[in-house]
Amino acid sequence: MNATTKSHWKTLDRIVEINSHWVKLIAEHLENTEGQILEYWRVERADSVIVLTVQDNKFLFPVPMYRPGIGETTLDFPGGRVPAGETAAAAVPGIIKKELGVTEDAIARIQPIDEIGWAINSSFSNQKLYGFVAQLQPTAAVNPELIGAKYPTTPEGISELLKKLTCLQCRSLLLELLARNYRF
Repeated sequence: MNATTKSHWKTLDRIVEINSHWVKLIAEHLENTEGQILEYWRVERADSVIVLTVQDNKFLFPVPMYRPGIGETTLDFPGGRVPAGETAAAAVPGIIKKELGVTEDAIARIQPIDEIGWAINSSFSNQKLYGFVAQLQPTAAVNPELIGAKYPTTPEGISELLKKLTCLQCRSLLLELLARNYRF
């Protein structure tokens, strides 16, 4: 079999399926291309959006939130799930409004970092991550009570920011943006 040939595993049966509003957990028996029978667990979730929000050459962050998965409060770019039936791009204004209290008319420009999105954990999850840059109008009012931090978009500011960001998704989108030589 050459590298371009697609090989699929065969689903033999579903052991269990647990559904909630946020996630679906599925356990299955799969047969791989070598004929081995494997028990495999996976998660189905709505896609995620992270928005690198910029105003006056500064990244704006919402107030840090407690993250149950790691048991810590973390600094993260605004983000959320893509509602059913909506595109990732359409979710951006709502995320910015929820996280930073900024209305859609305050957004000067929304630009995708990548149109296709990235698989978050392709072995375990169907979820994709979409990243956007949202440039706010310089005069747009942002509620200071909703701002957790501001970092300059300069190389020095980004270097300091990378010391604080522990979210791999936030870090990867910021680094992807830098790799594409984005101009703020």
